[in-house]
Amino acid sequence: MSERFTPSGLANRLGRAATLSLIAGTVGGAAVLAGQAFAARRRRYAQPELALALRATVGRAGASPLRLVLLGDSSALGVGVGRLDETIGGQLANLLAEGPNGRRVHLSSVGVSGSRSTDLATQVARALLGEHPDVAVILIGANDATALRRPAEAAAYLAAAVHRLREAQVEVVVGTCPDLGAVRAIAPPLRQVVGWSGRRVARAQTAAVLDAGGTVVDLATETGPVFRADAGTLCHDGYHPSADGYRVWAHALLPAVAAAAVVASRH
Repeated sequence: MSERFTPSGLANRLGRAATLSLIAGTVGGAAVLAGQAFAARRRRYAQPELALALRATVGRAGASPLRLVLLGDSSALGVGVGRLDETIGGQLANLLAEGPNGRRVHLSSVGVSGSRSTDLATQVARALLGEHPDVAVILIGANDATALRRPAEAAAYLAAAVHRLREAQVEVVVGTCPDLGAVRAIAPPLRQVVGWSGRRVARAQTAAVLDAGGTVVDLATETGPVFRADAGTLCHDGYHPSADGYRVWAHALLPAVAAAAVVASRH
């Protein structure tokens, strides 16, 4: 997710999105959606913490450290929290380092807040500069969904990124679009519209990533109920995850990332 929240893009598309007209049911309903999108655009959202390190080493010294890189939107940076160990990358690195097969983890992120799937090509190029990572975790899709991008088009860009990383012998884990119906920064019925859009993006992502040779973690299915039930999983802006929210995501991603790390160690 990103602080460059795009209900503004959603509002701009209300007049030409036939699907929204069907959901709204009436012209008056569409006006409600437009008003809610405008209100959401005016909210103050969390900004990236410039003090957060994009590179860190976690865990005890040992042979063959695991090189873990995050790509994607503000989730890959940890927007909404103030310390590295609260970000999803920091929490994943700590979980990997503290696990039964604990590894020293070299963590980095090339994510850019506000990114959509079309931005992944540049991030992949940055991730592959120098020594290649062992495992890449991609978190993307929320901005595609809130901008009402065509799911198939967004998924195609994601698949291209996964394919390029796999060709470079990088194991790839993708956390699909999270449950946008759980965010509290926007009110119903717009929240339901955004949630619906997010589910469409996630379904398209799943098929595309599997075809490209990556591993998929369905964040909406695995963590959405927790986010809906517990407001504390979101930070002060009601949109980005809090430290607790990133912890929920990290635990959902951990089995796939740990398995990818084992495969990468055999390369």
